[in-house]
Amino acid sequence: METNQVIPKEVNGIKTDVIQTGYLFAGTQQTLQVDTQALSTRVRPAKGGYSVAHRNVTAGTIATCVYDILPNGSTNPPAHGYGIPNRYYILSNNHVLANSNNANIGDPILQPGPIDGGSDPADRIATLSRFIPITFSSQVPLENQNNLVDAAIAEAPFHQIDRSIHWIGSVQGWRRKQNVTVGTRVMKTGRTTNHTHGVITAVNATVDVNYGSGRVARFRDQIVTTNLSSGGDSGSLITTNDGVAIGLLFAGSTSVTIANHIEHVRSLLGIEVAENIL
Repeated sequence: METNQVIPKEVNGIKTDVIQTGYLFAGTQQTLQVDTQALSTRVRPAKGGYSVAHRNVTAGTIATCVYDILPNGSTNPPAHGYGIPNRYYILSNNHVLANSNNANIGDPILQPGPIDGGSDPADRIATLSRFIPITFSSQVPLENQNNLVDAAIAEAPFHQIDRSIHWIGSVQGWRRKQNVTVGTRVMKTGRTTNHTHGVITAVNATVDVNYGSGRVARFRDQIVTTNLSSGGDSGSLITTNDGVAIGLLFAGSTSVTIANHIEHVRSLLGIEVAENIL
């Protein structure tokens, strides 16, 4: 290996490490067909963990129900606002709800996703409200990319969605990035692999993710866990074992799962995930 390809042991006083991940894919690029089971079926009100997708996408997973940051709430420093939400949204990934930047605001969102039999308009549950665009290598060289999240929200009538997550229950709060640590035991509920557990192995990772059709995106400041997902689990909310939100699952390989810090998701989308900030 050339000297300039070797990762230094420290960068600006911060210790570095190289973790073997295998080839990373955004979850819907390898969405798996599943036997009919609870999380790939239509349900109303829909909880976190169930199948969902844009009408032109196969299927991903509902993270949870969220709402706009309330008056007097803030992102830096994070603070919860006061009042009653007037809009509720499904939270998931850009590549699940916004077709990897190719959707239009107002597009229909289906539950279950199309690969699970969802059709429009019969299974329309929400409409795309906003998403954070992903910068791909075809637009900007990887070394100049600063993607932080693969995230989107879709507005749904309140009676159509439930704020709890199947097999997890209500989200008990969300953890600030600075308090997310290696070794923390975590869990998720997702459309394909149901309820799984893992351990955080990195909290400030830089990863290159394949989105298909030659598109690759570099994400910085990501959470890496042991493998707890498969294709179709994209969008799952990763929580601690006591239900505190930590990350938004969006990619993985046969050996690891990758998630955005929930603090970045909250800040960039302007949404509230839970009332307690930890």
